[in-house]
Amino acid sequence: MSHDQSHGHAHDHGHGHMHSHAATGNIAVAFFINLGFAVIELVGGLWTNSIAILSDAFHDFGDSLSLAVAWRLQKVSERPSDARYSYGYKRFSLLGALFISTVLLVGSVFIIRECVERIMAPQEPNAEGMLWLAIFGVLVNGFAALRLKKGGSISERAVMLHMMEDVLGWIAVLVVSVVMLFVHVPILDPLLSIGISCWVLYNVYRNLKATFRVLLQHTPSEIDAGELEREIVALPGVQSIHDLHLWSLDGEHNISTLHVVTDGPVACADQVKLKTEIREICARNGIEHATIEFETAGEDCGLTHCSH
Repeated sequence: MSHDQSHGHAHDHGHGHMHSHAATGNIAVAFFINLGFAVIELVGGLWTNSIAILSDAFHDFGDSLSLAVAWRLQKVSERPSDARYSYGYKRFSLLGALFISTVLLVGSVFIIRECVERIMAPQEPNAEGMLWLAIFGVLVNGFAALRLKKGGSISERAVMLHMMEDVLGWIAVLVVSVVMLFVHVPILDPLLSIGISCWVLYNVYRNLKATFRVLLQHTPSEIDAGELEREIVALPGVQSIHDLHLWSLDGEHNISTLHVVTDGPVACADQVKLKTEIREICARNGIEHATIEFETAGEDCGLTHCSH
């Protein structure tokens, strides 16, 4: 059923491999920059006694871990289907999201607890050291973001957003350090850290929500089931459709199964033409793989919950 589809995309698949190699290279650069800078942040945070810089160091370690795990699981997810996983390995990419989200969730809670203690008993951070680290942070993360901006893959865009968020975080540290050079407000440091941690927790919540929606086979939000049904029923010879199911393998590759009720018996050649038209409609609506079953009006499809 899907052989024609896969042959039709063979040329594009070759191009996809070239793009994925470039994307992997860019992500590798981002990984090494992120990991190296996280180590500098850790040392710098201890040196300046800044909980905001330490919390950002943890965030960068989380980003580095996510890049490494995501790359590995992405490689696994590219494996074709086999006897063990008939739909392929695409859902392995979701494991990375769950793992990283859990790490960031636990870490952010610990950081917020430390911040509350520092608000109760403020400690004096080294504002000048924070200032120099902040300038370095804006430059390094800005370079990584600009390099990734040239890439066109979804993963590169996602990593670029991470880097841009780091740039904004360092601009905030820069502003706070300048203020603390002139005004004695040590409480600003833990308050900034709480702000960063809350932002991380918000994004963890969004990522977990999106991941669980896919795992629980929620209908992809970008697909309008009603519109899809209207387009298919509008085809000549189609009376109705039922038993329509829509889900996603990994948040990007969408799948559908449906029963198509025709006005009467359809010749083999006409059935192939109709199936092609339905697949084209599905593709336009963001469905990569569609399994289609034909029935005539009044035929019992064998599913008790079907309603014609």
